[in-house]
Amino acid sequence: MEENARAEESLPEIAEAGPEPETEESEEELRIGVYVCHCGLNIAQVVDCAAVAEYAATLPDVVVARENMYSCADPGQIQIKEDIAAYGLNRVVVAACSVKMHGPTFMNVCQEAGLNPYLMMMANIREHCSWVHRDDPEGATRKAMEQVKMAVAKVRHAHALHDRYVPVKRAALVIGGGMAGMQAALDMADAGYPVFLVEREPFLGGRAAQLLRTFDHMERMSCLVSPLAMKVLNHPLIRVFTLTEVESISGYVGNFQVRLARRPRYVGESCDACGACAEACPVAVPDPFQVGMAERKAIYLPHPQAAPYLYCVDEEACTRCGACAEACPRSAVDLGMEGGEETVEVGAVVLAVGAQPYRPPEENPWSYDGKSDVFTSLEMERMLHPLGPTGGKPLRRSDGRLPESLAFIQCVGSRDPEGNAWCSRICCMNTIKQALILKALYPSVRIYVYHRDIRAYKKDHEDLYRLARDQGVIFLRAPVREVVPGEGGLVIHAYDEVMRRPVRQEVDMVVLATGMVRRDSVQRLQDMLKVPSSADGFLMEAHPKLRPLETAITGVMLAGSCQFPKDLGDCLLQGSAAAAKCLGILGKEEMRLDAIIAHVNPERCNGCLVCFKRCPFSAIVVDEVEVDGKKRKRARVIEASCKGCGICAARCKQKAIEARGFSDPEIFSQIDAALEEDPGGKVLALVCHW
Repeated sequence: MEENARAEESLPEIAEAGPEPETEESEEELRIGVYVCHCGLNIAQVVDCAAVAEYAATLPDVVVARENMYSCADPGQIQIKEDIAAYGLNRVVVAACSVKMHGPTFMNVCQEAGLNPYLMMMANIREHCSWVHRDDPEGATRKAMEQVKMAVAKVRHAHALHDRYVPVKRAALVIGGGMAGMQAALDMADAGYPVFLVEREPFLGGRAAQLLRTFDHMERMSCLVSPLAMKVLNHPLIRVFTLTEVESISGYVGNFQVRLARRPRYVGESCDACGACAEACPVAVPDPFQVGMAERKAIYLPHPQAAPYLYCVDEEACTRCGACAEACPRSAVDLGMEGGEETVEVGAVVLAVGAQPYRPPEENPWSYDGKSDVFTSLEMERMLHPLGPTGGKPLRRSDGRLPESLAFIQCVGSRDPEGNAWCSRICCMNTIKQALILKALYPSVRIYVYHRDIRAYKKDHEDLYRLARDQGVIFLRAPVREVVPGEGGLVIHAYDEVMRRPVRQEVDMVVLATGMVRRDSVQRLQDMLKVPSSADGFLMEAHPKLRPLETAITGVMLAGSCQFPKDLGDCLLQGSAAAAKCLGILGKEEMRLDAIIAHVNPERCNGCLVCFKRCPFSAIVVDEVEVDGKKRKRARVIEASCKGCGICAARCKQKAIEARGFSDPEIFSQIDAALEEDPGGKVLALVCHW
């Protein structure tokens, strides 16, 4: 409670463009215009739009009712503007699609015509009517009439509301130093804005740094990762925080306060990476960069091409024996080094925290245990890398020899109705890439790919698939049932969908094309920012078509595989796109926020704090005020943080909180209108406005 209050003290004041809405009913004569949209055939093919418009004309205070082919198109917008002027309209109802899709369009139309945009109401007769009642045109038409009636009833109680304006901190935060995060940071910095780039690992590059080649043009990944990382590290407007995590985030779009917690590296900038410290260190542990297939010391270089190119100490493995500090010729090792905290203020945030590979559970049908000759695709990637644990050779664990036959199994951890139902998108092409590398190194090796189908979804991918077939890679449309140990190798049991019969094959090595899942660390960020996730656990965009880069939290953007699995090209593309979205915020001195927010009446509030506890956006703080000589708690809304979700208003038993634009008179008038006729034959649903 105190933390919220302290956070709010540092926030700038919010400027409003006009006065508070009136609480009493206006004396103004209501003049309502109703516009029924055909939406081509989306609505008109099911709903009799002419009949709906005729019905709307009979409703109280409606002075004009029209039907339009496309209300959102220029002719439809011009018609509304002309009617506002000609008929003196002071309320508008548009019966069309979702307010999420075209609400801003019609609000802008009203504003350009001199009418307050919050005196416009939409009735969704497309998604909520024509699309779900295609087999009942008569019923759909009656329902559309009822929806228009409800909208007219609500808009009669609407008040003019005014948007809020907040100043913008013209700097950005990027969380995640992978390829998407680095690209976003670089684009914003090149545009002239300071950027704070936070990475929890001791190096930049993320998952891409572990890979050998891309699967678009078979380019060396290091030729892409290293130049980008060096540009970021050397950019004068980018501050890079490695070994750092976000401790807390408060505030709102344009004014985020971010507390960063930095772990000590225990190695100073004077380190020249000579390696003397690692040679002296007596402690060896599995190397996560090599997927546990090799060891590293407790003081180590993250990988041979790390950026920054500095050693660091594994806090959990280090015994503090001091051997590394004694061996360092430049006195760069300081085992007494402490971490620190720093607070930064930014106007926009990019989430680029990536995803992680699926790891088969202990009991699995593929006999994967990290000890047998069954490998994951990431383990194969590291083995094929010249700087990997086997020096670029795909060696069997059991006897250290090269395989004469090898099978890839697709969709491991993906497209499983009982597990991860999504397609991870990268697995098919990653397998084809690795198969081509293996064929180039060892032409005689027999390679089989067991799959349900191959998804080569980008323009150059089909060519790579054909090239792999031409070079002798055998693709079998045969989902694998199990992999079991055999005499000197592994036995695959599958079902050939082409031949329609079970098949059995012995191979020397199996590679599981493991999919991608959400990172374990994402939940903390979700709790801080209140960013929602979809059913698959990945972070969810505000709208898959209209706002694919933004989250439900204004000013917070998505980039890379934290949204869903992506290849390198898509990650870089989305990094630049997220940067462009952020620049739309950073380029302004102040930010406009809509007026649909909650408001507390302090005279009714009894300090029960239910609203404070339930607010999902931490937008309610608690003040201590004096009432009748006694200190009392009273809730108050931080207007810039409020998203207008209405949870607080719904929970308040004292009716002390009102959601502007959704007051009790507005909601009850809709209910009364809906139940005026045949109340027993209807079901009312309270659905989200957005």
